[in-house]
This record gives sequence, structure tokens and C-alpha cells, in this order.
Amino acid sequence: MDILQLIQSNLLTPIILFFLFGIIAARIKSDLKIPEAISEFLPIYLLAAIGLHGGIEMRNTGFENMLIPMLVAIGLSLLFTLNHYQILRRLGKFNIFDSYALASTYGAVGAVTFSVGLSFLKNQGVSSEGYLAAILAVLEPVAFILAIFLTNMAVAKQIRAKKQSFTTDDTSDIDVGLQGTKTKLSQVLHESVTGKAIVILLGSIVIGYIIGEDGFSSIQIVFDEMFTGAIVIFMIEMGIIAGQRLGDIKKVGVFLIAFSIIMPTFNGIIGVLVATVMGLSLGGAVMFGLLLASASFIAAPAVLRHAIPQANPSLYITSALGITFPYNIIVLLPIMFAVSTLVHGDGSIDLFNYVSDGLT
Repeated sequence: MDILQLIQSNLLTPIILFFLFGIIAARIKSDLKIPEAISEFLPIYLLAAIGLHGGIEMRNTGFENMLIPMLVAIGLSLLFTLNHYQILRRLGKFNIFDSYALASTYGAVGAVTFSVGLSFLKNQGVSSEGYLAAILAVLEPVAFILAIFLTNMAVAKQIRAKKQSFTTDDTSDIDVGLQGTKTKLSQVLHESVTGKAIVILLGSIVIGYIIGEDGFSSIQIVFDEMFTGAIVIFMIEMGIIAGQRLGDIKKVGVFLIAFSIIMPTFNGIIGVLVATVMGLSLGGAVMFGLLLASASFIAAPAVLRHAIPQANPSLYITSALGITFPYNIIVLLPIMFAVSTLVHGDGSIDLFNYVSDGLT
């Protein structure tokens, strides 16, 4: 199977088809809508299922064995966030606030994307290291904290520059105008860590670690066998929301559209290669790459609307949900799976097969 066939087969899976169905429903202006109670329940269920498996895997693997992958993931997340900012600020010519907001959105992780990735691997008959769920929980606030810290530094620098250009009598208005843009890191950390997504994920990891495989067997039918079905229903809602955002894509500009595709691809492939070097399995390398390739479209708006209120929400929400999310689950997942298969020495997928066939 070559990479194009892998993408095609991925398109025909229930998760992707229901996601596309949701997009179509939104574009034809159907009144289809997932009941609010269900739409609030499903993310909690998915995160609980991921966390339980992650906690069980942590118990089986041992914390010391996941420490290096976690530290490497944090380092890459910070590095990528800084890289995103430089590209957006210097090449994209975005203002400081939009640059940091977008940089942190693409430096954070997407729990929904992670859920789809697990289902994708299951369809391929491949497993991954369950402790990656713990890394998912740790990475969520990292990029936001860095972005807010750097934003505050930039604002403080502007305040000092303004004070130097005015007389002492004029500085009071400057302080009022600019210092209001600064956000306490403690507030950002609190909002990130106490958000319901992180709370349910961390709580489930702890519970999974405590109960182990024996305790999980009694609830396996709910948190294992029903997992894919829950994602399918949730993908309808994601498709509806993404479909509603398609009209905004033209507003974000060609540069941001390209950024929303190129950077996740670069980050994801780097993640796959680094994970392979660290000794993660084929599936683990894919999921590690997906952590670095995904963008946050649930936690990001919740944090950034308070932390960087000057940033334009339509930019980071539309790019993450309307462009990157569909690209990641439809195209990038098969690409990373092919790359991981290649570097793990499995010849079942020929990454360049379709090229050679075309030349011959």
C-alpha cells in the first residue's frame, strides 16, 4: 500500500466520513445540531478513556521510562512555539499579539486530534505507548505560558519605550493604556491547569494508574469498545463547526493558510523521527508526531481570550479548526504513519511507490 492509497483508505473510515458529513450539513445550512448535553459529554468521555489507558500504561511502564520522552516533547513544544512566532512575525508580518496567539495555538496540543489518531492506529492494527496521554496533559499549558510570558515582556518593553519618549507628566496615561494588556502568568497557569479538559485527563490518568488492568476490566466495555463510536458522533459536531468556519478561511489570508498546513507537517515529521530515535514503537512515533503537529482549538480560545485579548480570535480559531484539524486527520496522519513505517524498517508501505510507478 502506498501513501496515496493510505490517504484514500483513511478517507473511507467512519470517523472521516462523518466529519465530512458534518461539513456538508453546515454548508447546505441544515439545522442538524448535536444536542448540547451530548456535545458537552463526549469530550469528557473521550478524555476519560484516553486518561484511563494512559494511567494503566504508566503503571505498566514506570514513570522513569516516560520521563525522557516527556522532557523532549516539552523542549520541542517550546522550540516550535518560538519558531512559529518568528515566522509569523517576520515573514507573515502579523502584529505581536496575533503572532504570539497563533504561535501558542500551534505549540499546544489538540486532544480531539489525539483521539482521532488513536482510532486511526486501531484501524491499522497498530498500538502505541499509552503514557503519551500523560504527555498530552503536560504539553497543553506549556506553549500558552511561554507565549504569555513573552507577550508580557514585549508589552513591558513598549511601556518603557513610551515613557522615555514622553515627559513624566504624560506617563500615567501610558501605564493605564498598556499595562492593562499584561496578564499574570499565575492566572494563565491556573486557567490552563484547572480547565475541565486537563482536570478530567489528569484525574483519569491517576485513576487508571491506581486501578490497573484488573480494575479496568469492569469498565472496559464503556471506555474501550465504545470509544470509536463516541468519536464518530463527536466528529459530526466537529464537522459542523469546521463547515461553519470555511467561509472565514479567505479572511485569514494565503500566508496563514500555508502556515496552517506546512508547519504541522514539519513539526509532525520531526516528531516521528525524534520519537523513533528515542525508541518509541511505530504507533508511538505517530502519536508523538501528532502531539507536535496538532493545534489547540478548544483550550486555546478559552485561555487566549483572557490572556491576549488584543489577538484576533478568528485567526487562531479558523486556522486551527478550519484548516489544520481536517488536514491533520485526513492527510497528515497517513503521511506520518508512512514515514514511521519507513524509518522503523517495515516495507509494507512504500512512501515513494507512486512516484516510481508514474516514472515507469
